[in-house]
Amino acid sequence: MLLRGSGLSVKITAILLGFFLAALTAIGLTLFISWHLEGAAAAINDAGSLRMRMYRLAHHLARTDELGQIPSATFAVDLRQRVDEFENVLVNLRAGDPKRPLFLPRDDGIPEDVERLYEDWRKRLRPILEDVVNTPTPAMLHAKALDFDAQVAAAVATIDDIVLRMEHSYGRNTNILRASQVGLVVLAVIGTFVLLRFFFLTVIRPLYELQVGVKRMEKEDFDARVPVLANDEFGELSVGFNQMAAHLQDLYATLEERVDAKTRSLESRNRELRILYDIVGFLREPNDVDSLCRGFLERVQKTMGATAGSARLLDLESRNLCMIVHDGLADDFLDREEVLACGECACGEVVQGGRSLALDVREGSLDLTRDACARAGFQTVSATSITANKRPLGVFNLFFATPTSISEQDSQLLETLGQQLGIAIENQRLHARERELAVSEERNLLARELHDSIAQGLAFLNLQVQMLERALAEDKEQDVRNTVDMLRRGIQESYEDVRELLVHFRTRVEQQDLDAAIAAALRRLAEQTGVATDLEVQGDGAPLDPEAETQVLYIVQEALSNVRKHANASSVSVSLRRGRHGLSVTVRDDGVGFVEGQAVNDGGEAHIGLQIMRERALRIGGHFAVRSSPGRGTELRLQLPRTNNKVAA
Repeated sequence: MLLRGSGLSVKITAILLGFFLAALTAIGLTLFISWHLEGAAAAINDAGSLRMRMYRLAHHLARTDELGQIPSATFAVDLRQRVDEFENVLVNLRAGDPKRPLFLPRDDGIPEDVERLYEDWRKRLRPILEDVVNTPTPAMLHAKALDFDAQVAAAVATIDDIVLRMEHSYGRNTNILRASQVGLVVLAVIGTFVLLRFFFLTVIRPLYELQVGVKRMEKEDFDARVPVLANDEFGELSVGFNQMAAHLQDLYATLEERVDAKTRSLESRNRELRILYDIVGFLREPNDVDSLCRGFLERVQKTMGATAGSARLLDLESRNLCMIVHDGLADDFLDREEVLACGECACGEVVQGGRSLALDVREGSLDLTRDACARAGFQTVSATSITANKRPLGVFNLFFATPTSISEQDSQLLETLGQQLGIAIENQRLHARERELAVSEERNLLARELHDSIAQGLAFLNLQVQMLERALAEDKEQDVRNTVDMLRRGIQESYEDVRELLVHFRTRVEQQDLDAAIAAALRRLAEQTGVATDLEVQGDGAPLDPEAETQVLYIVQEALSNVRKHANASSVSVSLRRGRHGLSVTVRDDGVGFVEGQAVNDGGEAHIGLQIMRERALRIGGHFAVRSSPGRGTELRLQLPRTNNKVAA
């Protein structure tokens, strides 16, 4: 978190850090004094032990009567050990030992007196004892004992004085430790009070003021304000609270006005949506172009409150706007405005610009068309382009007998409605073209089948009639009979072809009834030719669209017709397999078959039939394949995916 120089976080951090350093210093000082007091206590203990050790040395020297009973070497070793122990204690007392700890007080001349005691020991007392250790005889021991006793009293007195002053120093340091501990307690009390005071002023009080302000806001008292007590985070929070309160107060004061404005806006939007739903719903209904424009104009005219209205469509060849529907316009106005050129008057300009335009007829210079509007008694005219995919198709006009202001929202709504009308007109034209194309394709297929069957049969009959005339002229009775028999057969075959074509083109597949239609076709083939038939249906799935299923039936019928005419088969089978990927149809026969490619090149009847089936398959987005060989029959396979895109044959 970033700290600002005058922020609350800096203040809290600084005061807590200050109290931490003060407490750390006091605790450290207390520990240091305690450590030195422990060392001083050890020094007092060692100094007191010197007095005892001094008396023991004097007592040991006084054992002259026991020298005869104790070996001299043992006496000397014992004395040497006592001397070394005394000196070690004195040296440690003089030098100190932080590890133990052991510290010699540095006040009241104690270090100097210890130093003098050490010098006196080294120069006067120790040499006496060294002589005894080196020559432990009774005479030497008695003389040195007397000499040592004379020195002991002064040394013990010095040790007593040092110990007494060390005890006084220890007492003073103990008092200092107690005082520091009392000071630490006082510091804790004062620090607690200061911290409480600090947090009360900088945290608790601002929070309380904010809490009071929030409660007043909950009671819708938007006059509530919070005092800014400091230039810190709470100060910024207080300023933000006051700004929020002022903003809410302003919002509350203008709430009704805002609600009214929003309500008006929503009503306007709802009105637009209602208009759009109504008109778009009408435009989706199946109607011709004139009915679409007439119903559209009636609804828009009623919605906008217009006196009259008209709709014009653009003639792409002449680039003229031709009026197709109108309402509320006089005959003389229609005579003058029936046809307008692009760029002429406001209507032509709107078509070229692709926008909506509203004109006040009373203002500005009036050209011929505006003069016609003024003569008709209109004071405001609205012109909106009819477009589809940004391509102009025409214009529709609204005429108002009174001055009318068309808002920007209404202009946008009219432009949207013009686009919807344009899309509906374009869709109607596309549907009409699609129907024309479908009729044309079906006529082409019918023409090919007529050429394949009826035309060739008639040509055969024509040839037989010529042969009959020649036989009659030559009076060949047998040839006449043969020719008449051929004519009878040709007529019968043509009759059967016509019946098959009639059945073929009258057939329509009801939804989910493709299986029954194919079964009926197989049954007719069996009745007409005696060929054994079989239908196998596998799988299940949603039906295809009716147009696709109708074309599938036509392909199967064409395949069965080829079997009847050309295959000379004894059996034929049809297999239908449905699945989620689509439909698969297979037609097999055991007829004479043909060489693949030959049927395409010889221009025969079979070629026409295969080409028709292939074109039908391509039309519904399927894949058509043929497999055949002489003497092994023929197999036709149609694969139709579930999602197919129809293409032109």
